[in-house]
Amino acid sequence: MSTLQRFNQLKALRVRRINIASGIKDAFFIILGVGAAGFGLKGFLLPNHFLDGGVMGISLLVNLLYNIDLSILVLVINIPFIIIGYTQVSKVFAVKTLIAIILLALALAYVDFPTITSDKLLIAFFGGFFLGAGIGLSIRGGSVLDGTEILAIYSSRKTTLTVGDIILVLNIIIFSAAAYLMHIETALYAILTYLVASKTVDFVVHGIEEYTSVMIVSEKSNEIKDAIINKMGRGVTVLKGKSGFGKKGHRTFDVDVIFSVITRLELQKLKTEIAKIDPEAFVVENSVNDIKGGMIKKRPLEE
Repeated sequence: MSTLQRFNQLKALRVRRINIASGIKDAFFIILGVGAAGFGLKGFLLPNHFLDGGVMGISLLVNLLYNIDLSILVLVINIPFIIIGYTQVSKVFAVKTLIAIILLALALAYVDFPTITSDKLLIAFFGGFFLGAGIGLSIRGGSVLDGTEILAIYSSRKTTLTVGDIILVLNIIIFSAAAYLMHIETALYAILTYLVASKTVDFVVHGIEEYTSVMIVSEKSNEIKDAIINKMGRGVTVLKGKSGFGKKGHRTFDVDVIFSVITRLELQKLKTEIAKIDPEAFVVENSVNDIKGGMIKKRPLEE
């Protein structure tokens, strides 16, 4: 066997292992997400006639008005969005989403969850929390339990509206319908439930540590780089740049641009260190949704 054939075999084996590990992880997140969402729905929202936003909110509203089985509604109302996901995202995503929604429908139909409380504030908070956790975990598994985001992504490509704008408009319509058809108090609690759920989704998907990318342009870039490495334990990337136009007019000398990713809690400390070295440094901050690779975790600081 040649060296190239051996290399290709090892590469194929590594790819197969990664795919299997990824599939197991995705299945774990989807099953856990279905369990959390089912608990939030049957343990808090359903027994107390509470609503949420998105497709789940539409399903709950129809269930309350016409007493149609929620498990059927969740599956039927999501089917058009799964089709959109198939054409606009990917076949794998659509299949995973279909499986996740079928599992949720089965959990709602056949799994008994105890009713936890009748306190309206606790229902809105914890019902939204567990439902949001379920949606977030399913997203971590490469699927969704609510087709609203698929519709929003599709619509944003066809209009000038952002995904967030479209989701907001859809939920305003749902909450307005709830206020008109049922009671204004029902709509208000639905808004509270939705806000808790959406924040929980962000927490589950992005984690407790919110990262910020920072680009620093300074004539003292070497000192700033050393401070980030030695005093903060963070990694840096040095980008080669050329000065252009600034407070001192046109300038043409080369300059090193420092790029680093830190947590939001470390941002003020970084600014302090930069100010100690070069108060005139140009600093640009950007929120980071997700990161992988590199030196994400802090390394031990030097004594």
